[in-house]
Amino acid sequence: MADPTTAPDTAVRRKPRATQRGRQLEPAALADIEALLAGRPRARDSLIEHLHAIQDRFGHLALRHLRALAHWMNLPMAAVYETATFYAHFDIVREGEIPPPAVTIRVCDSLSCELAGARALHAALAAAHDPADIRVVRAPCMGRCDRAPVVEVGHRHLGHATPAAVRTLLQGGDLHPEPIAWQRLEAYRAEGGYALLQSVRDGVVSVEQLSQVLQDAGLRGLGGAGFPTFRKWAFVRAEPAPRYMVINADEGEPGTFKDRHYLEQAPHRFLEGALVSACAVDAAALYIYLRDEYPGLHAVLREAIVEAEAAGLAAPGFIHLRRGAGAYICGEESALIESLEGKPGKPRHRPPFVAQKGLFDRPTLVNNVETVYWIPLLWQRGADGFASQGRHGRKGLRSFSVSGRVNKPGVHLAPAGITLQELIDEYCGGMMEGHRLLAYLPGGASGGILPASKADIPLDFDTLQPHGCFIGSAAVIVISDHDELRAVAQNLMAFFADESCGQCTPCRVGTEKMLGLLERDEWDADQLERLAQVMQDASICGLGQAAPNPVTSLLRFFPAELAKQGVTLRPAVANTESAS
Repeated sequence: MADPTTAPDTAVRRKPRATQRGRQLEPAALADIEALLAGRPRARDSLIEHLHAIQDRFGHLALRHLRALAHWMNLPMAAVYETATFYAHFDIVREGEIPPPAVTIRVCDSLSCELAGARALHAALAAAHDPADIRVVRAPCMGRCDRAPVVEVGHRHLGHATPAAVRTLLQGGDLHPEPIAWQRLEAYRAEGGYALLQSVRDGVVSVEQLSQVLQDAGLRGLGGAGFPTFRKWAFVRAEPAPRYMVINADEGEPGTFKDRHYLEQAPHRFLEGALVSACAVDAAALYIYLRDEYPGLHAVLREAIVEAEAAGLAAPGFIHLRRGAGAYICGEESALIESLEGKPGKPRHRPPFVAQKGLFDRPTLVNNVETVYWIPLLWQRGADGFASQGRHGRKGLRSFSVSGRVNKPGVHLAPAGITLQELIDEYCGGMMEGHRLLAYLPGGASGGILPASKADIPLDFDTLQPHGCFIGSAAVIVISDHDELRAVAQNLMAFFADESCGQCTPCRVGTEKMLGLLERDEWDADQLERLAQVMQDASICGLGQAAPNPVTSLLRFFPAELAKQGVTLRPAVANTESAS
């Protein structure tokens, strides 16, 4: 045997690597990022804002810029890539791929726009444009359901869109967000604006006094959950400082557009309500998470915040305005907080609740836009003036976002407890000519579907649950006898399947499976019911839990109507509750 101490060294020695493993950082790309983001924070929670800045500047997100951003922020490339690919509004361009064209036309395919002919509009626009020059894609709800069908050309939205109107807009060349006429600070203060905020800060009005007014008025969370506002304040105040305040302005529920309506009308009233709420919980900072589909409102709120800071109503840097990036799931409060922290918007497991551990792992008050919008008005007008409104034993007012087959869609402020029939007759100008009420969605895509025979149910929190539905954010979509219920169900389920964050199997797989079952001419009712039960019982958050509601509503209320429209139910479902 050879002596190992004298054996020749035959092993191949590798030279040390001159660079790290993986794709290398390009100095030119890093120079782009340093120039673009100079002076901006490098903390993780700014990641999505920086991704927006890159896409706004270059029209897409190239991998070389993502690597440079990861280096500049001292983050793993995997974290940057995971976040960028989670959100629909970021266009990732990999090596060898052609960047998207300079102009993109997005055609809304939500239910309201589908009823108004969005599918044919998309086909016409796609046929009219060379995809190398202008990209035509389908997109989820844009929060303008009262003007369906809606398209976004560049950053400009066009309601009641037609191919001719889109062509005219392209020829004009102005693809910036549509201008918004909004109430400036001076006008708002002339009518008593910010008096409540000053009184709270001066100690003239105590948090306890204001909480009592909100309790007496019955103000509840108007984003969908309906949790009493004064009670949420108390829960957050009971937690140790520092605390944060977050405004959920990411209304992505198909059929919902009331928050956009109020922000466009009176942004300073909203800001006052938000700042008062921040005072109530002694928040260290206020974060506003506004959906990316409202680019004009981003400009409005930026200006309004500057006005408030210049007037000494908000400390510079106290209010942080953040852009969403096209993810419906971020309407769920814990997913929204994940997004604010610069991560994919995936809901957290609870407990702990966000009132205990929310933004940056600190106690956080999360409120909807309309909820805080009402606070200055309730103080000015008194709790009795609000609570005395209502019908059929209910109290208060509700902002109904109404779309579909009515003559006057829009945001209608009506008494809580009003019925659908009363809402249509008194506020919406009746049904469209030649249309007969067949069904309606009382709470957007996830709130279920009710038949015309139940158009006399009071619309409010807690009144619809016995019928398998809920009011949510009061997004009412009216369906007529001209519409196909199977197409309605497929549209809604396709939305949920596309918007599922994919974190939990019951939602990720369940929505896709249910959509496949709905696309058949023969529906297996037992399988649909079992699948719905699993999704409702086992999904992490409300998306998966509520996604089956439209389907279970159709099985419960519309078996005869489905049969007339060519759907066979196996086994046959008894028509125990009339749909007409």
